[in-house]
Amino acid sequence: MNEEQVSRGSRLTTPRAAAIAGILFGVLFIISMSLMRLTIPEDIAGASANAWLQTSARTVRLALTFVPFVGIFFLWFMGAVRSHLGESEDQFFATVFYGSGLLFLAMIFISAALAGGMISAYLVSPTEMAKGEVITFSRSVMYTIMNVYAIRMAGVFMMSLGTIWMRTRLMPRLLIWLTYALAIVLLLAINLSLWVIMVFPVWVIAVSVYILTVSYRDAPAKSGDEITATERP
Repeated sequence: MNEEQVSRGSRLTTPRAAAIAGILFGVLFIISMSLMRLTIPEDIAGASANAWLQTSARTVRLALTFVPFVGIFFLWFMGAVRSHLGESEDQFFATVFYGSGLLFLAMIFISAALAGGMISAYLVSPTEMAKGEVITFSRSVMYTIMNVYAIRMAGVFMMSLGTIWMRTRLMPRLLIWLTYALAIVLLLAINLSLWVIMVFPVWVIAVSVYILTVSYRDAPAKSGDEITATERP
């Protein structure tokens, strides 16, 4: 197998890898965030803190088991998308794209660690945790990191990637403008509802499905072109 064939195979499999990783990220992120949103109340204090820990600790721990895999698939998605851009990558927007993605992922991990810390501390000292002060503080920090910083980094991630697609014309114009619109929602309207965060994984799944569809649609055409080229004298 020559270098040209290896290059063709890489260009074919990279979009599929990005698509599969993006779909897995989106599904696991939605499951994890939904479990935590539904189980962690907005107001935790006093006796309600103890009652919440007794009834919801297992659900939160289940949600937290998905978070490392969310990070793995998101990193794979980022790497595969960046590889797909190849030489057409703009260094400025690629740096913003890569940096915002890593910051988003780091903040997701920090928020998950705070939630896990509440559960672990309760198992060690349930009496102290039942007072509610530590839980209230941890929850406030967790929600601030997620809703003020992490989700806005996701908006920057979407906007930078949309700009790259606009310059390289790798995506349909409709999808690019939709990306810009959803990015603005994440940047400006996150305070309207805690569930706005779900815009990001849904967007990743939509982009991944499109990439996967185009990849399989173009594969037969590429194979036919290669066969024709080999038959030529």
